[in-house]
Amino acid sequence: MNQQKHKRKESFSLLLVSNTGKDTRQFYLSLKTLRMIIVLMLLICITLAWSIYRSGTHYKSESELRRKLTSSEQQVRQLESEKEALSAQNTALTEENELYKQAELVKSEMAEMTQEKESTEEAPQKDTSVPSQYPCTAGGLLMEPYSEEHPYISISAQQEDRITAAGDGTVASVGSDDTYPIIIEVDHGNGYRSRYMSRQETDVQVEMGQQVQSRDTLMIINGNDTQFDYQVIYNEQMIDPLLVLEAKG
Repeated sequence: MNQQKHKRKESFSLLLVSNTGKDTRQFYLSLKTLRMIIVLMLLICITLAWSIYRSGTHYKSESELRRKLTSSEQQVRQLESEKEALSAQNTALTEENELYKQAELVKSEMAEMTQEKESTEEAPQKDTSVPSQYPCTAGGLLMEPYSEEHPYISISAQQEDRITAAGDGTVASVGSDDTYPIIIEVDHGNGYRSRYMSRQETDVQVEMGQQVQSRDTLMIINGNDTQFDYQVIYNEQMIDPLLVLEAKG
């Protein structure tokens, strides 16, 4: 007969002894159970180590985030402070600009007032008694200029044109002769006399001795293409009316 070999199961004993020595306990563990305990302890250690690692990483990340958050808050506070400073500066500049504008406006007004005052003081008053105005309101066309043989200017006047006083004065005469049906002479009282002579009948608007102002109507032309002659006398000498217009007009 073959001898039957018996396999002996390997086991471990775990002895627990009290520190007083009065109580002692002994446990028997199989190899398989011991291995499971060891594997379980390794898993627990690994899990614990992983948890510690994750906790450290999380704490580090959280610390970094807190640091960044703190830095961001500081930057926000700094930007708000800069914004307030810029706002205050902008307000100050706006107020300064308004003051500058007001000062410039006052300065401009003062300059204008000074200029007007100087102009009023320096500019001589125009002597309206000098026959310096053109004697026809419609600006009739000049037909013939002044000359020694023709001591007046001739103007082509149209119907409804008004012949006006060339300056302030008194109507010295209203008359006629063989050439002119209407002759009006105005004495300006300063050595000047002006004479208005129409070669056709007109509607006379003034009478002898009447005071007239510059551009007052003396007569109104009745017909088209009426020749009107205008003469200026200064200190009893006939002069070119255009010279007076150029010098005083």
